[in-house]
Amino acid sequence: MRIFLPALLFSFFILFYTESTAQGCVAIKGTAGVCSRPSDAKGWELNINNRYFKSYKHFVGTSEQKERVENGTQVINHAYELDVTVTRTLNSRWSLAAIAPILYFQRSSLYEHDGKTRHSTYSFGLGDIRLCAYRWMFNPATSHKGNLQAGLGIKLPTGNYNYQDYFYKKADSSVLGPVDQSIQLGDGGTGISLELNGFYNFSHKFGVYGNFFYLSNPKEVNGTSTARGSAPSATAKRYNTDVNSVPDLFMVRGGAAFTYKKFTFSGGVRIEALPSHDLIGGDRGFRRPGYIISAEPSITYVAKKYSLNIAAPFALQRNRTQSDSDKRRTIDTGVHQQGDAAFADYLISAGINIRL
Repeated sequence: MRIFLPALLFSFFILFYTESTAQGCVAIKGTAGVCSRPSDAKGWELNINNRYFKSYKHFVGTSEQKERVENGTQVINHAYELDVTVTRTLNSRWSLAAIAPILYFQRSSLYEHDGKTRHSTYSFGLGDIRLCAYRWMFNPATSHKGNLQAGLGIKLPTGNYNYQDYFYKKADSSVLGPVDQSIQLGDGGTGISLELNGFYNFSHKFGVYGNFFYLSNPKEVNGTSTARGSAPSATAKRYNTDVNSVPDLFMVRGGAAFTYKKFTFSGGVRIEALPSHDLIGGDRGFRRPGYIISAEPSITYVAKKYSLNIAAPFALQRNRTQSDSDKRRTIDTGVHQQGDAAFADYLISAGINIRL
């Protein structure tokens, strides 16, 4: 019996709190930042954030492969992510946070099975947990209009990075193997996250904001096979794509917000990326590097003890860039090599923040 995680849970997404996830096969998971308004009040906050997207449009570089949808050969990913974040404010400048993601993925395709009949694989469970410390760099008592918050964290390999399901290579039989990297619950590496969150208010109604998040994964590969229950090919072994990589990822966003009574209307641009090369460690293993640039509108309702939000970022540009193996194959063959990836048109985010 398949487990289905409903995408109906609310989440928190106010102007100075950011959550993101890549919209497709470029598996950027867990780029969750925690940034609250400066406050002298000690205490606890609970953030519950849920997102959903459907990816099905394939890109090589910035060129969309429209024939994939027309011919019915596209890969379709449905992704649900629920992040539960507990934040402890220690004083006006310091806070601690723990972020635990619960993930549900469904992936349907032809090529992963017999190439003729569409079948689905699934994954469900806990993702990679992050523990973070945050500090406002300027004294909130005197920096009323603007401030900058820095965060440093550790990502633990708590998510299953070798989740398996059945692949139907023949009509009357199936084989058990690891699911695609894009729907694995974790990446198998211990990572270090760096965050910068800033804002500046021109008045009590209008302000701007910016966020930067980078996750460095020093581990190169996690050993999970990419052959989906079969033996890896000689080409995959030669170019080290027979096992999954443990890639870095980053997110940058910025925009403006207007407040009217208890509502905040914000809009900006967000860039999420999985680079071809890691900041620390090697670049071997299978990965689908790329980035997505999105416009990010949202509406937030702020009450005394809680906040509610709904947001719908939609894609402006999608780019599946060359991986390390693509570049090495290009050098060896003299022919440009570049894989594809599926992206979504938009994602839906909704949530709640509760001050305990």
